[in-house]
Amino acid sequence: MAAVPRGITTAADVVGVGFGPSNLALAVALEEVGTLTAGFFERQPRFGWHRGMLLDGATMQVSFLKDLVSMRNPASRHSFVAYLHAKGRLPGFINSKTLYPLRVEFHDYLEWVAGHFADAVAYGSEVVGIEPVAEDGAVEHLDVLVRYDGLVTTHRARNVVIATGLVPVLPPGVRGSARVWHSSELLHRVDDLAAREPRQVAVIGAGQSAAEVTDYLHRALPGAEVLAVFSRYGYSVADDSPFANAVFDPEAVDLFFDAPPNARARLLAYHANTNYSVVDADLSAQLYRTRYREQVLGTSRLRIVNASRLHDLVETEEGVTLRVEHLPTGAVSALDVDAVVCATGYRPADPTPMLRGLAKLDEAGRPVLDRDYRVVTSDSVHCGIYLQGAVAEPSHGLSAGLLSTTAVRAGEIVRSIVDQGR
Repeated sequence: MAAVPRGITTAADVVGVGFGPSNLALAVALEEVGTLTAGFFERQPRFGWHRGMLLDGATMQVSFLKDLVSMRNPASRHSFVAYLHAKGRLPGFINSKTLYPLRVEFHDYLEWVAGHFADAVAYGSEVVGIEPVAEDGAVEHLDVLVRYDGLVTTHRARNVVIATGLVPVLPPGVRGSARVWHSSELLHRVDDLAAREPRQVAVIGAGQSAAEVTDYLHRALPGAEVLAVFSRYGYSVADDSPFANAVFDPEAVDLFFDAPPNARARLLAYHANTNYSVVDADLSAQLYRTRYREQVLGTSRLRIVNASRLHDLVETEEGVTLRVEHLPTGAVSALDVDAVVCATGYRPADPTPMLRGLAKLDEAGRPVLDRDYRVVTSDSVHCGIYLQGAVAEPSHGLSAGLLSTTAVRAGEIVRSIVDQGR
C-alpha cells in the first residue's frame, strides 16, 4: 500500500478521512490486498484513541480477539496476539487469565499497528471538503481538500472512506470552560484540577464513563467530595451475557440490515443496555462498597445524587452552582462545586456537509448506505464513498460504531472496493 503524496491530483485508489481504529483496520485490510494505493488524513497531531480516558486500571469491555484483524484473519501480523509476542508479554497475558486487556495496553497495541502505516497517513491534516470530479457527465473521481499548516491541498481518489469518529456532547445549555468540561478531557485536566485543591467536584452522567470518572476522581482527589449526579435511581448494569452479546456478531449485521425499519428500531431499543448508559457490574459494585464503607466510617466523600437531573448551572468566581431537579418530587436544589465533569456521551460526527449533495439521504437527513457501507448516490457517481462508525448504526446495528466487527467491516469495504474496480 503506497501513500498519497501531498498536494497532487494523481488518483489514489483509496483516501481515508480519519485514522482511528476503523480506518486503521481498513489500512490493515488494504495491505492484505496489496495492489491498491491509499493514503489517510488525520486531524490529530499523532495517533490517539480516547487518550483523555486512558485511566489506570480501566479495562476494555470487549475481548482482545475483537482487535483490528483477528475475526477476519487470525494469522495476521497485526493482531493483538502478535503485538503481545513482539512486546515479550504473551506468556504474562496468558497467565493473567483474562479476555479484557487494560485500556492503556490496548491503546498501545493500536499505536503499535499505526506505526506500521506511518508512511500512509498524514497527521495534523484536516479534511475540509470533498468535491466531485465530473468527466463527460459522470463522477469518476473525488477531490479531497485537506488543510495542513494553514494551506489547503487537493488529493484525488477513486474511493473515499470516511471514519471521523465521535463528537463529545455536553448537556443542553452547558458550555465548556476551565471549570466545566467533558469526560473525554479528564486526564488532560485533572492535574490542574488537583492543583486547585477542590473541595467538591460533580460528575454528570450514569454510564460507564461517568462511573469510571467518579471512581478515578474519588481516588485522585483524596481531599474532595465527589458528587455523582444522574437521573436513574442507581447505575444500570451492562448486559454482557452471551446471548445478548450475539447482537455484536458479524452475522447479526446481515439480519439487522435486511430487517424492516420497525424491527430495527425495536432491536436497537431492546439491546441499548449492552452499550448505552450502562456500567460494568464490577465497577458498580465497587462504587457501592466505597460509599457504604464511608458511611460506616463516617467519612463520606462519595455522594450519590440519584433520580436527579441537571436543570442548569451558573459559573461564579468561586466555582459552579448546579441547580438539580429531584425527579420524584420536582424539588430543585442548588449544589456548589469547584468543577463539573460531564460524562454525557457522544454523537457521531455528521458527514453530510462533507458530501456536498453526493449522498442520497433518508427521511431523517442521514446518508443511505448499502450493506457494504457504501453511500447510495445517483447513477452518475461511479466512484465509491464509504462510511464507518456509529453513523451507520441505524442501518447496520449496534456494532457499527464499536470494535466488535471492525475487522470484518474493514474487509467488507475493501472487498467492495476491489469488486467495484473490476
